[in-house]
Amino acid sequence: MLVTAVSVLALAVVLAGAVARPFRLPEAAFAVPAAGVVLAVGAVTPQAVREEAERLGPVIGFLAAVLVLAKLCDDEGLFHACGTWMARWARQRPTRLLGAVFGLASLITAALSLDATVVLLTPVVFATAARMGARPGPHAYASAHLSNTASLLLPVSNLTNLLAFTATGLGFTRFALLMLLPWLTAIAVEYGIFRRFFARDLAAPAEPVEPPQPVELPLFALCTVAATLVGFGVASATGVDPAWAAAAGAATLAVRALVHRRTTPRALVHSAALPFLAFVLALGVVVRAVVDQGLGSALAHVLPDGTSLPALLGIAALAAVLANLINNLPATLALVPLVAPSGAGAVLAVLIGVNIGPNLTYAGSLATLLWRRIAHDHDHPVALGEFTRLGLLTVPAALVASTVALWGSLQLLG
Repeated sequence: MLVTAVSVLALAVVLAGAVARPFRLPEAAFAVPAAGVVLAVGAVTPQAVREEAERLGPVIGFLAAVLVLAKLCDDEGLFHACGTWMARWARQRPTRLLGAVFGLASLITAALSLDATVVLLTPVVFATAARMGARPGPHAYASAHLSNTASLLLPVSNLTNLLAFTATGLGFTRFALLMLLPWLTAIAVEYGIFRRFFARDLAAPAEPVEPPQPVELPLFALCTVAATLVGFGVASATGVDPAWAAAAGAATLAVRALVHRRTTPRALVHSAALPFLAFVLALGVVVRAVVDQGLGSALAHVLPDGTSLPALLGIAALAAVLANLINNLPATLALVPLVAPSGAGAVLAVLIGVNIGPNLTYAGSLATLLWRRIAHDHDHPVALGEFTRLGLLTVPAALVASTVALWGSLQLLG
């Protein structure tokens, strides 16, 4: 009983530290000591720690490469070009700007991960709305929601997807094909609700502060990202770890940036977010301890079996609830091993729950917490009531619709 209590307390401390980040300490400052504690008290064995390290090692390497790739794309001017394009496309009409944000945020989240959308695109969205004289609320919320919802498409779009990818037993292309319809459905549902929820803000006339600038596309960065995405599919089909494709894309842009003296080796290492990578590994150890000490058995009793539509809906709903209770990363680590025997469809249903569900509460995902800080930095305080009302409208509708779409994809593609 004491060991179980220590495990639960360790997970609570890790999550609280990640949410609050007192004194701006990195998440690893809480997770690494917590992992040491659960190992010291016997809540997790050294063998289990070794298994988690072997399982998460490729995921962590992949994540590091994608983070470097996204930062180098920003240095190349890709996100600035996105903001310029949005402003020109919108033509002083906030409704068109919302559509542009939805489109770009969905593509960036899918190709470069949700971190790129939150950290790199969100400030661009604020700046673009300010230049247009449009109210920033609808567009800023779109950036937050799509960083979660639009991360359904590819294994690289979200850390939760990377954690579950191997358990699906699918190749990169097969994963994308099965998740394409749920991805499109969830985005469409969100867009329809946003149009109604923010109707007053979108109807307010925009008073441009400055005229739109010409768009200068960074073709080298775009071609590198496109080649990297193709590389993911080729690597998966040939049995090569897709992390090598991500590393090749990051290395291509890194060499160019170093040659032109637009970055330094130290900046490249910093963009890999090493403390966050340590946090992911330590969190995996702590969650393994909690699962081994009873959470796994409790979840196994309530998880539906199979991949029928009712079972998929139940799995997705449970995953969404758990993500909002303990954050989506621990929820993924806890649920995926339990549903994997039911097949790829059940694992994908978990991803629908842990990726869409966090739009309901601040604590649902680290991306949402980070987006909230960025919004405050841009003098746009986020009202809890408005955030929750929007989540109550979008999350259940998008969750059900995308799960039904997943079931349809499984029937069509097998």
